Amino acid sequence: MSDGVVRGVHHVSVVVSDPEGARGFYADLLGLTPLPRPDLEFPGYWFDLGDGRALHLLAVPNPDPVERGVAGGRDRHLALIVEGLEALLARLETAGFPAQRSRSGRAAAFVRDPDGNTIELVEHDA
Repeated sequence: MSDGVVRGVHHVSVVVSDPEGARGFYADLLGLTPLPRPDLEFPGYWFDLGDGRALHLLAVPNPDPVERGVAGGRDRHLALIVEGLEALLARLETAGFPAQRSRSGRAAAFVRDPDGNTIELVEHDA
């Protein structure tokens, strides 16, 4: 019998206003693979983050402002491990999503999705 301890992250949920636009950002630009999603009576998408973990996009009323007064690295955020950080950042910036390089000196950058949610992209094995 377990002592009731946390073993890891199962999924992360992000609130979005335009599920189709968000789907394009996460699937087409970030390259995440869609997962099956049950009918939850509100729009959204689920994506595979690997190792049994998922990202859930929820098209529900957003309690937070889209414009944030802080840099992405100082805001709450989702950090994703990526391969080919520079190519991914070039694709994002070409699509109109500017990145802010990590000030720590490591191979990482922050970008905001169409709803202002911060995504940190960290180079694999950086």
